[in-house]
Amino acid sequence: MTLKRQLLLTGLLMLLIPWAGLQFVIELDEALRGQAREQLAEQGRRLERLLGPLLSDQPPLPDNAPVIYAQTVSKPPNLDGYGSDWPGYDEESGQEDWHPRQPGETTAEGFRWQASATEQKLYLQLRIPRNPQALYHPSLPDRPYDYLSLRWVRNGESTERIFRTTGQGRMDSLTTGRTPRQDTQATGYWQNRGYGYRLELTLPRPDTGSLLQFGLLNSAPTGTPPMVAGHLLSRLPDLEQQLHPLLFAGQQARILDNGGWLLAIARHETDTRADDFDSLSAVEIVDRIILNGLRGLVRAFQPEPVELPAINRQLPTSKLPDQHLVRLPDGDRYLMVEQPLGEGRSLILLQSLDRILALSGNTLGSVISRSTLLIVGLMLVLLGYASWLSLRITRLQKAIDQSVDPEGRILAPLPPSRARDEIGDLSRRFSHMTERLEGYTRYLESFSRRLAHELKTPVAVVRSSLDNLPHAASDQERDNYLTRARTATQRLSRIIHGMSEASRLEQSLEQAEHEAFELAPVLAEATQAYQTLDPDHVIRYLGPASGCPMTGSPELLVQMLDKLVDNARDFTPAGGQIIVSLESLDNQLLLSVTNEGSQLPEQLASDIFSPFVTVRAPAAEGHLGQGLLIVRLIAGHHRGTVTADNVGTPLQGVRFTVTLPRHPESGH
Repeated sequence: MTLKRQLLLTGLLMLLIPWAGLQFVIELDEALRGQAREQLAEQGRRLERLLGPLLSDQPPLPDNAPVIYAQTVSKPPNLDGYGSDWPGYDEESGQEDWHPRQPGETTAEGFRWQASATEQKLYLQLRIPRNPQALYHPSLPDRPYDYLSLRWVRNGESTERIFRTTGQGRMDSLTTGRTPRQDTQATGYWQNRGYGYRLELTLPRPDTGSLLQFGLLNSAPTGTPPMVAGHLLSRLPDLEQQLHPLLFAGQQARILDNGGWLLAIARHETDTRADDFDSLSAVEIVDRIILNGLRGLVRAFQPEPVELPAINRQLPTSKLPDQHLVRLPDGDRYLMVEQPLGEGRSLILLQSLDRILALSGNTLGSVISRSTLLIVGLMLVLLGYASWLSLRITRLQKAIDQSVDPEGRILAPLPPSRARDEIGDLSRRFSHMTERLEGYTRYLESFSRRLAHELKTPVAVVRSSLDNLPHAASDQERDNYLTRARTATQRLSRIIHGMSEASRLEQSLEQAEHEAFELAPVLAEATQAYQTLDPDHVIRYLGPASGCPMTGSPELLVQMLDKLVDNARDFTPAGGQIIVSLESLDNQLLLSVTNEGSQLPEQLASDIFSPFVTVRAPAAEGHLGQGLLIVRLIAGHHRGTVTADNVGTPLQGVRFTVTLPRHPESGH
């Protein structure tokens, strides 16, 4: 099947996207809810670490301790004796949110109370069903009268204010002690009602957790009067301000104290502003309709959430649902996690599902409303792209066919491609491969010629000596022919030995073990040994004593240096200098051997590392041009290169340079 047909079939299979869209979004919604639940739990653990220092200054409530909870209000109530501006007042029924709430929870005196607070003030409202009222008469201070005692204790220090009145209306408080005085910061309002009277009080807000006591007393009590006592609790504005920036869009957080009392509540609402309907296009209107329908479908596949009661004052953690999906009284659905904060406190973290539904619904809505147009466009693009790829592959195929003849000879290298994709990279690799094959072919052809040239002379000598041996006229002439044949045979033996030496080296390279070592001391010691063995030349080492680490085989590198120094000695006159130097660069080590003497012919600078290539005189016996081949093999084994060039300073001669990486990869 051609590439065009394969891509056409792929494009047709994409028509399954609208059918799979609903299943995809349902699974996506489930996955997003699971991920959001894990992220919410992780966020809860992170908030636990952040909230620890903030809650350390607020001691927890003792177990089963009585509590007087003051609801936080943004606007203080008006002290006028009416409860319509207090939190919890129902305008339709006229009922108020009193404490105690149930008839069986009334105090011994039968009055009810309500508390609220701002950042600076505490407000109390009391409903006292007592008739007749015993008022205070300044002219008769010894006559018994009713008064309200309000006391709060913090860190062992007790503060008390009493409220008495001569009649309904505004009243100030008095301090207690030997010399009572009026306190204008703690004021109230006394309002007579049919059931008795109502008191509304305001005073500077005591510290959260303070023990608050209040009760209706008489100046001439007949026993221990009953008092309402409890630890004052309310939401902490500072804690809420620091908690709000830690939340993300669509999240709510509630911090509950021991017993489930609400300490802080924070919300980060999402932007629910709707776009102007007239500004929407027809496609956007269809998307909105589909989106609303899909939200209903997704919600139908979700588990049924558990109703979570409103948390205005208290919600014991034992009443929290075990499931993570809850619905608040306003009807919105949330993911919920509970994170213990220690000492009986807990963090309730809620994440709105609207953002998850919007994400999954938008995904499916876009797929359904625009999938057809998208798929048709993709099919056209895929077909055009397939045609373009097919054309490029066809061109590459023709170029390969034209570069190789039927016998396998490389006719011409492939033209390099400038494309930066995989096909361009493949074309460049083919071009590089043909270049290497062409070079290797030339190497094999030249090797066969050189080998034939090397073998031609000794074979001819042996043949001529054997042909002339029967015609020898004397024993001396016969010995001369035998000596010539023996010498030619030794020449053949050295050629075979040199070839086998290179072959054995290639086999030993495969088994060589690499190790980390310092190259500088190895070169210094080897150079010193060369000088000891060769007093006719001056052999010196120039380079650092250390600081040239590398990974490789020290024995092989010494063998490579032996070949380079032996080669240098052959071309250095007596008393001449041979310098072994080492230079450290960023990621490379440069090992060079420079000898004083004749220079290389320029045409042999690159071929001198091939087998059977030498610039020695023809009379020099025993040199087959294999030494520098071994140098090249060892350098290549260490991921290095070797070059040769002529130098004029400080010595006039030849320099061989081996470039080695500091830490080459081990292997072959």
